[in-house]
Amino acid sequence: MVLPKLDTASAEAPETAPAEAVDVTIAPKPPRPGELTFTSPRRAKPPRHLADLTSAERKKALTELGHQGFRAAQVSKHYFGHLADDPAAWTDVPAAKREELAGILTPKLLTPIREQTADNGTTRKTLWRLFDGATVESVLMRYRDRTTMCVSSQAGCGMNCPFCATGQAGLTRNMSTGEIVEQVVAGARAMARGEVPGGPGRVSNVVFMGMGEPLANYKAVIGAVRRLTEPVPDGLGLSARHITVSTVGLVPAIEKLTAEAIPVTLAVSLHAPDDELRDTLVPVNTRWNVSEVLDAAWRYASVTKRRVSIEYALIKDINDQAWRADRLGRMLRNKLAHVNLIPLNPTPGSKWTASRPQDEAEFVRRLQEWGVPVTVRDTRGRDIDGACGQLAAAVK
Repeated sequence: MVLPKLDTASAEAPETAPAEAVDVTIAPKPPRPGELTFTSPRRAKPPRHLADLTSAERKKALTELGHQGFRAAQVSKHYFGHLADDPAAWTDVPAAKREELAGILTPKLLTPIREQTADNGTTRKTLWRLFDGATVESVLMRYRDRTTMCVSSQAGCGMNCPFCATGQAGLTRNMSTGEIVEQVVAGARAMARGEVPGGPGRVSNVVFMGMGEPLANYKAVIGAVRRLTEPVPDGLGLSARHITVSTVGLVPAIEKLTAEAIPVTLAVSLHAPDDELRDTLVPVNTRWNVSEVLDAAWRYASVTKRRVSIEYALIKDINDQAWRADRLGRMLRNKLAHVNLIPLNPTPGSKWTASRPQDEAEFVRRLQEWGVPVTVRDTRGRDIDGACGQLAAAVK
């Protein structure tokens, strides 16, 4: 997820938990330019969590250990419905069984180690440590009419986009379905408890635009989508139409997502309309080019009837030329698509920086002339390390 340049001087950055020793052996070597990593390194698996399981699988997990199967629905309702993280609050479960059931179904997956806030507290970025020492980030953004959680799907990323802090760090490992879902539940819990300015509320939207390439971790991400959209107690009960799954353009995985016929929004991180430049900005373009990616996106739109979001990070003198706006406009006109222009948040030491305001405005104007819907992403989080991977890098 790329947010604008952020000033960390005024950020609140309390340590929410003692920093634990990190197993440095899990950190990947930085990838070579253009190098792609599609397969997650083999690591120990996270503890099994109820969010990893269907309702039937939860029941089976308990009965195999000698517990009554109906307890699975009770615990699931507390987790997804009441957002309770303390077994002491499970008053319909015998006190003598609560801790044991919690150990089986709701083991601790994420430990908060740093939090930064912005926008008067309505934007909250959390750095989490996973069970094996890997770190990931999530962002809660509360707006007047909705609250969105931006979640990570991998620790690191194997797509190696040169302007992205996460991509430059390399891929540590895939996250589990439970680890992905827990980011959302943690945000929902904070909203329900009134910890975010504006009073108690709920998480309404989820975007898979944090660390990682979601479709490179397809099974866990689809599992998370199902858990997030299934009704309580099976899941969190969100609308699929309020969930966005992003991708740099893994065409076979887009085709699989199309076959699922789940009406989530597909967001394609395009960043360039021509193969020559996109081969550099988004190295996976050397596998599936612009035409192939967009053709897959249009098939997705045709099946789901959902408008595709075209993500485009504007980079000064790199991809923000007027002729590229015209080329993009010609490609997208009369398509079920919307362009989301992103003011680039440059990573420390990077040669990439945000476009000039006048170039951004001209890019917007050119797209509008082609009849293409376009918006410039809301610049939430000016007081925190906004681009995914920056906060994680800062504490290593």
